[in-house]
Formats: sequence, structure tokens, C-alpha cells
Amino acid sequence: MSLHRDDSLKQMFTRHRGRLLLTVLLLWTTMLAGTALLGLSGGFLTAAALAGAAGLGSGFNFFSPSAGIRGLTMARIVSRYFEKLVGHDVTLRIARDLRVWFFRRALPLAPARLAGIRTGELLARLMSDIGEVDGLLVRAIGPLLALGGVSLVAVFSAGLIYPPAALLLAVLALAIGVGVPWLTVRGAGGQERDRALHRAQLRTQAFEGLEGAADLTALHAREDWNLRVLVAAKQLRSRDRRRRWRLVGGNALHGLCASVGLAGMLWVALRGFERGAIDAALAAALVFLTVALIELWAGIGLAWQSWLSGRVAAARLESIVDQPPGVQDATEPVALPAQAATLQLEQVAFRWPGQARALLEGVQLSVAPGDRIAIRGDSGSGKTTLSALLLRLWEPDEGRVLYGGQDIRNVAQDAWHKQIAWLPQSAPVFAGSIADNLRLGDAQATDERLWQVLADVRLQTWAAQIGGLNAWVGENGATMSAGQARRLALARALLRGSPILLLDEPTEGLDVDTAHALLHDMVAALGGRSLVMITHDELPEGIVHRSYRLHDGRLR
Repeated sequence: MSLHRDDSLKQMFTRHRGRLLLTVLLLWTTMLAGTALLGLSGGFLTAAALAGAAGLGSGFNFFSPSAGIRGLTMARIVSRYFEKLVGHDVTLRIARDLRVWFFRRALPLAPARLAGIRTGELLARLMSDIGEVDGLLVRAIGPLLALGGVSLVAVFSAGLIYPPAALLLAVLALAIGVGVPWLTVRGAGGQERDRALHRAQLRTQAFEGLEGAADLTALHAREDWNLRVLVAAKQLRSRDRRRRWRLVGGNALHGLCASVGLAGMLWVALRGFERGAIDAALAAALVFLTVALIELWAGIGLAWQSWLSGRVAAARLESIVDQPPGVQDATEPVALPAQAATLQLEQVAFRWPGQARALLEGVQLSVAPGDRIAIRGDSGSGKTTLSALLLRLWEPDEGRVLYGGQDIRNVAQDAWHKQIAWLPQSAPVFAGSIADNLRLGDAQATDERLWQVLADVRLQTWAAQIGGLNAWVGENGATMSAGQARRLALARALLRGSPILLLDEPTEGLDVDTAHALLHDMVAALGGRSLVMITHDELPEGIVHRSYRLHDGRLR
């Protein structure tokens, strides 16, 4: 599926409407068969007992009701089976598509728009909120629609038997199906949003504590952080307790209405029998029908609560993916030169949204094919911002970024990103094999090409010693040294074959000898490609052709 900004959550659910409707129909059939079974069984047993007491067993119609009971039993079993089968199938499909929808909408926002959201918060959206939304069918939508349909059929059927009973069932349906849930969830929207916020805060605190466990231990701050997690857990527990008490109150109110309603139906049925409007079997059937409906209605409060929670979770997901992207593709993108071309910045100025101070102002730069340049500057001088503009994660407020004379605003983002291989300061090594990590740079690369790029960064011997391309490198390169991890990330960037290599602090955290060796190997592997290096380190001779300093928003 292609990416469209109008690919809404509602449209994602709409794609499954056929299976959703079939699931609701099967659930309705199951509920209807169960309700009819209890009503018919109650009437049949009452009629059989009265016929036996009166000695009228020979004239009693035994076969028709018993056939109906067997038929309803089989219908309930079959519909229940297929309801579970189809319901779980569509739920898993929605769970799959919901995650694809979220990633497809969220990834174009990274890193520009997602940079301001804590990783733990994003994990909370992915785990908790998506879990709430993908279970809407089985916990809320299906039960509510099916219960509404069964209630309508039950009221209509009671009307055919005895209209006063239908009126009482209608009042009960409104009281238990609408009134009690409304009282239960009234004003709960804010509480659900507050609960979702505290749930996300707990996940964030726990995640960041695990990620920073080494630093917390070194700073003797583990106890303080554990206390923060404990406080967050207690705050969430208090919200969960408040939610449970709200549901308990709703169940108590439901039980009160059900008791009054059942007593009322018993009185109405007896009155109808006394007046001769209905016989004893039908009076009993009405009472048992009410019992069946009350049992079904017992789950309506939880369904309404799930619906409310799902809506809050959906709003939290949409608040992430509905952000405008940092850049917009041109309506009619132009083609880039087939050969490597000159990269230019003309009078580029940029300030972060909501900030008055310009980080970049009047920046001029020209990088011809094969040029190697370094850009230095103090922390906060705008070096990372400059790389974000080169990657077209943001558009300059003033000026232009040109490639081969074309303003990259007029170029498709995918086409532009193919021209740049980016090695960020914290380039990750993913849990997987050496080949898995390298093929992120080129999915079609052959084994021979992988060995060649490993040789270019002097990792060939190391890779052979640990088991070759299929050797497992561990999460975050757990089995590698810092220098090896940086070389592997460099090999991945080189494998892209892009005409421009953009490096952000490639030697950060490495000792001088390791850093210089890495830089020399990188230059040897570049060939005719251009190099733009963001760094604050001193570079050995021959690494770059020109060096600039970013100061007060200008390159000098």
C-alpha cells in the first residue's frame, strides 16, 4: 500500500468491513440462539411440568419444542465456533495493519517531528495504545452491535407474545443498555486520558531506567530512579483502582436494575396468565427470556468502557501520526542528474520552529564531486542542524540547497536520499548477523560485495574469525568493540554507493589511534565520492581537502 496522508485510522478499519460485519453477524447469531434457547427451554419445561401434573401427557406436543431446542443448540455451537474463528482472524489482521499503518505514517516524521517525543512514550503508544485499539472489535464494537440487535429482536418477539412484556423489556434495555453505561462512563473521558498518560509515564520511566542502568549505577542514582518508577506505578495503580470502582458501581447499578426488571417481568407474566392473555408456557418463556437478556446485558458496561478506552488510545495514536511532516514532496518532482554533481548551499538560513534566534544565517558552501570537507563548531553552533538540511529533514527558511543546479525542494525525497549515505553519531548496530546489518545499506548486495566492503574498512579478518557473514553481533553490537561497531556502520554507509557521504561525529568516543585508522580507511574506500564530515576533532593530514568552522550561524 502506498503512503497517503489521508490514510486515516477509520479507513484502516473500513478495509476490513466485510469480516467485521460477518463477525458481528455471527456474534449476534450466537447471542440470539442462546437467548431463544433459554426462553424456549423455560417455556417447554413449564408446559411439560403442567401437562404431567394434569395427566395430559398423551396430548402434549413434545417433538416440536424439543426439535427447536436441538436446532438452537446446534446453531449456537456452530455460530460460536465460526464467530471465534472469524473474529480472531479479523482481529489479528487489524493488529497487523494497525502497526503497519502507524509505522507507515510515523516513519516519515522521523527524526524531525519525532525527535521531541521520548522513546519510552513512543513505546507506550506502540504497546498500550495500539493494544487498546486493535481489541476494539472483540471488546467493544462487536458486543455492542450484537447486543443492540438481540435486544431489538427480543423486544419484537415479546411484543408478539404479550405487548406489556415488550414494553417492560424496552424500558429495561434502555435502562441497562444506555442509562447504566452512561452513568458509569459519564465524565470518564478525562480520567481515561489521565490514566493513559500515567501508563505511558510508567513505561517511559521503566524503559529509560533500563537503557541508562549503567550510568545510573555509576552515578549512584539507581535508588532515586527506582523511587521514581515506584511513584509512577503507584499513581497508575490509583487510576486503575478508580476505574475498577467505577466499573464496580456500574455492575451494582446493573444488578439493581436487573433485579427490579426480573421481578417486574415475573409480575407482568403472572398478570397476563391470570387474565388469560397468555398461557403458562409463554409466561414462563417471557421470564426466562428476561433472564437471558439480563445475563447478556451484564457485559455492556465493560464494552462501553473498552470503547471509551479505545477512543482515547486512538486519539493518542493520531496525535503522533497527524503531525505535518518536516518537508513536503513537490507535486511534480524533477529528475536529478544521472552523474555525481556539485552540492551547493546558497544563503541558507534556518531557525527552529518557535525560536527567535537563527541557528544558520547566510550559509554558503560548495562541494564538488570528489571533494572532502570538514565542518567544525562548538556544541549548539548548528552543525547537526546543517546536516538535517542537507538530508532534507527540514527546509531552510531562506536560501536554497542545490544539487546539480536543481533546488532539492523540487526533488522527490526518495530520489534525494539515494544521493546521500548518512552515518549518524550514534549509528546503531542491530541485533542480527553481520550480513543483516550490512544489507540495510543495500538489500541486493551479494556476499562477495559484503566481503569487499568489510575489507575496505578492515573488518574482513575479524568477520572471518567470528564465523563469517552469518555471525551474530548482538543487540547494539554487544559482541563488538566501539571501533568495530563504528567500522561496521561505516561499511553499511559505503555499501549504499551514494555519491555523497555525510558523517556526523564519526570518531566520537574512539581513542586517537582508532579514530585516525578509521578515517584513513574511510578515505581509501571513498573512491570518487564526496565527503561532508561534521566533527569537532582534529583530523590527520590528507583526510579532507578543506575545513570550515561554523560560528554565529555562518561558515568561515
